[in-house]
Amino acid sequence: MKKSTIYFVSSINGNDDNDGLSENTAFKSLNKINELELMPGDKVFLLNGSVFENEFLHLKNCGDINGDKIEISAYGDDGDLPKINTNGKGIWYQDYGNELDYSGHVYKGNVSSSILLYDVENILIKNIEITNKEEFKDMESYCAADKTDRTGVAAVAKNRGTLHSITFDNLFIHDVNGNVYNKHMNNGGIYMTCFKPDDEGKTGVARYDGVTVENCFVKNVSRWGIAVGYSYRHKDFATKELNEETFKKYGNENITLKNNYVKFAGGDAITPMYALEPLVEHNVADSCATEMNDRYYKYPQKRAGKVAAAIWPWKCKNALLRYNDVVDTKLNQDGMAYDADSGDGTKYEYNYSRLNEGGCMMFCLQEAVHNTFENNLSFDDLSGTMTPASNPDALVKNNTFYVRDGVPFVRKRMHGKMTLKDNKIIKIEK
Repeated sequence: MKKSTIYFVSSINGNDDNDGLSENTAFKSLNKINELELMPGDKVFLLNGSVFENEFLHLKNCGDINGDKIEISAYGDDGDLPKINTNGKGIWYQDYGNELDYSGHVYKGNVSSSILLYDVENILIKNIEITNKEEFKDMESYCAADKTDRTGVAAVAKNRGTLHSITFDNLFIHDVNGNVYNKHMNNGGIYMTCFKPDDEGKTGVARYDGVTVENCFVKNVSRWGIAVGYSYRHKDFATKELNEETFKKYGNENITLKNNYVKFAGGDAITPMYALEPLVEHNVADSCATEMNDRYYKYPQKRAGKVAAAIWPWKCKNALLRYNDVVDTKLNQDGMAYDADSGDGTKYEYNYSRLNEGGCMMFCLQEAVHNTFENNLSFDDLSGTMTPASNPDALVKNNTFYVRDGVPFVRKRMHGKMTLKDNKIIKIEK
């Protein structure tokens, strides 16, 4: 059995002519790691205080399913987290392999990513600071419809079938100014996707089983804060009731998003997608959907409109969202804290929301079924506390709503169905 190797990288005192095998013989650049064939159990340590300017980590090797993960982390007792400032470098080509569930969504094109895991599994990445920004001379350039998509961390499943055990822990990702229009490109803070394999019959369906994103701080990113699992197999989920076997064959499993803080995301904050029983807990979304307005979202072309909410699942089965806090989501066509969107059996419990400009909770469209909103607290959410948007059913039970005088409990022009039971609705003064 090959002994695992530890590699050290320091922008401060490293040298790419070194072997990288000790703190005293550290590499200088991340490119040396990109060139390596990492093996199960190998570790890469970046020196605290290092700044890797115009650099990126694009990894292609996997750990072992039996527990020998590849680990990327930090070392050193002093200094800030090691920082990767990608500045639009690290370009790769994204292609789902087919159109998405809405024909206006962009599904292929160039992406700049600070960290890219392409068909990588059994890996842990933690304790790193990431930026991927560009200084724009004017607002017109910033709002350009063909602006490059950018990601702090991107992950792709394609030609290895089911990918297992991917963990992101204590990452500080900020100032990633990607394309606000392209909601399903690998675009934003952390974005994980599934592309059509070259030979699906040989490799199996591209999907995830075992993703954890925890303790991450994501700030000033466009478009998404954290999104996991958008899939080329979306047509398999185009029904109201969703069967567990569909997810085990075509969707994602064991997705956990917890203890993350997303602030000033240009669009949505946190979303698991096409997932069976994802767990989303103890997260905070603060002042998100900042670019869902005419100042930034000016040239949508044939794309979908200005819609974003904070913490919500897309096409999931029995998603559980609990103990999350959402404040100050900006007004747009949505703009609420929470949303059960075209999923089956979504449950929100013990969540808090305050001053969200689009309200507290939405049940979205005809495929939002068997959803429950229970034991939550809404304080002074605006526009309309609840948004039943043409959904066939929803149970709203044992919640406490503090509603400002003049704000309707149900947002205007909503015609979905809710069953209200044992809720407290308390009027507050302006």
